[in-house]
Amino acid sequence: MKYQFVSAHVHDYPVVAMCRVLEVAQSGYYAWKKRQPSARQQEDERLSGLIQQAFTRGRAVYGSPRVHAVLQRQGICCSRKRVARLMRHAGRVAAHRKRTPHTTDSHHDHPIAPNELNREFIATAPNQRWVGDITVVETQEGWLYVAALLDLSARRCVGWAMGAHPDEALVTSAFQMAWSQRAPEKTLLHHTDRGSHYTSLGYRALLASHAIQVSMSRRANCWDNAAVESFWHTLKTECTNHQQFTTRQHAHTIIFEYLEVFYNRQRLHSTLG
Repeated sequence: MKYQFVSAHVHDYPVVAMCRVLEVAQSGYYAWKKRQPSARQQEDERLSGLIQQAFTRGRAVYGSPRVHAVLQRQGICCSRKRVARLMRHAGRVAAHRKRTPHTTDSHHDHPIAPNELNREFIATAPNQRWVGDITVVETQEGWLYVAALLDLSARRCVGWAMGAHPDEALVTSAFQMAWSQRAPEKTLLHHTDRGSHYTSLGYRALLASHAIQVSMSRRANCWDNAAVESFWHTLKTECTNHQQFTTRQHAHTIIFEYLEVFYNRQRLHSTLG
C-alpha cells in the first residue's frame, strides 16, 4: 500500500521524500514498479474491459447478474461475485428506483371480472395471456400516463400508449396497437387491475367484441398483477428515473425508443433465463 501511495503521488512530491516519510526503501519502490502484474491482475484488467462494454451496451442499467449473463453468453467463464467486485471497484452501479403516484381508481360501481389469471404468470406460447396496467411519468409540463400490455410468453410489450389522462381512450389505444400487431387466433386471457379505465363500458365492450376472456386483480392486491408491476419497475429504473423531461413529448420520445429499440429487442429478461 505504501508503494501504491508513492506511485499515485509522484507528480505531487519527490519520491525520495515520500519514501523517507513512509519509511520504505527507495530501491524497493523502484523494484516494485518493475514487477509485472500477476496473472490474476491481468485477467481482472481484461474482464474489466469486457464488463465495461456489457455495461455500456446495457445502457448503464445492468447490475452484476445481467452483466454476468452477458459475459456467459459470450463464452467468458467467471463467477458472478468476481463481476460484482470489479463493477464495484470501477464504480459501475445500476440505476435505482424512484417512487411514483398511485394511478388506479377502483372506487366505482362497474362490473368486476374474477381473477382468472390467479398469479400464473407463465404462457407457453404467444397470445395466450396478456397483462396490462397504467403508470405515470413526471415531466415539467405535467404528468404523462403510460398504458401497456405485455405478452407473458416473452415479456414483450405488445401494445402501449401515452397521454395526459389515464382514461378509457388511453388503454383502448394500447389494446388496439397490440391487437393490430398480434391478432390472436385463439382464446386470449386479458388481465389487469380493476381500475375504472379497464372496467368502463366501452373497454369491456371492446374486449367482448374480440371474444377475449377477462381477468382482474383483487382489490388493493398488486401481487395479482406482479408481472406488469415488475415491468414498470424496470422501465422507471432503467429509463425515466435518471432523466428530467421538459415536456410530455420529450418523455414520449425517450420511452418510445426504450421500448421499441432496447426493451423489446435487446434487453435480457431474468424471468426467461
